[in-house]
Amino acid sequence: MAELLHPVYFPNCLTLSRVARAEVVWEVWDNYQKQTYRNRCYICTDQGKQMLNLPIRHTGGTSGRQRYRDVCLDNTYNWQRQHWRGLQTAYRSAPFFEFYEADLLPLFESRFDRLLELNLATVEILCKLLGLEFPVRKTEKYEAAPTGVADLRFLVDAKSEIPAELPPYPQVFTQRHGFIPNVSALDLLFNEGPATRDYLMQVQLNG
Repeated sequence: MAELLHPVYFPNCLTLSRVARAEVVWEVWDNYQKQTYRNRCYICTDQGKQMLNLPIRHTGGTSGRQRYRDVCLDNTYNWQRQHWRGLQTAYRSAPFFEFYEADLLPLFESRFDRLLELNLATVEILCKLLGLEFPVRKTEKYEAAPTGVADLRFLVDAKSEIPAELPPYPQVFTQRHGFIPNVSALDLLFNEGPATRDYLMQVQLNG
């Protein structure tokens, strides 16, 4: 059965594991909500877990709501430079950072106007680097209780603890902070390289 997921910014290991293991349909007709992975991801730094946040322009009108597909990035703020420098600082000593940086850099040099467009691009580049098929199916309307798919849209919630089994792998600052699970799959990619795909196949979503 296909799984319904939100496109998110450089998805965490749990979300990317679903892309690696299942047929995915992207939810693109829902309303934008705060406190989700739609506009953030987490990486591991010398200070521990750190958020990379995407600035957006709120144009929800009097209702305060807007479709996720309509949300625009606030490009008056140089978030791309900040995020790329953050990744360089955090992962320049990771075993595979230099191997992948040339492929990832164009994402931080190209202009993206819409959040959804950027998020799909980050998933697509990860799929390309890992030899995974990038899902192209998208929803055609919003359904609160969809049928014919497994509804995994709850994985977008950045504030909820999702029961899952995520085996530890070596991270740059493991000795300082211990293993920090389920951060952006970029962390896994920079540390494990080609073994990333095998790791994703081991991740289990419980419940």
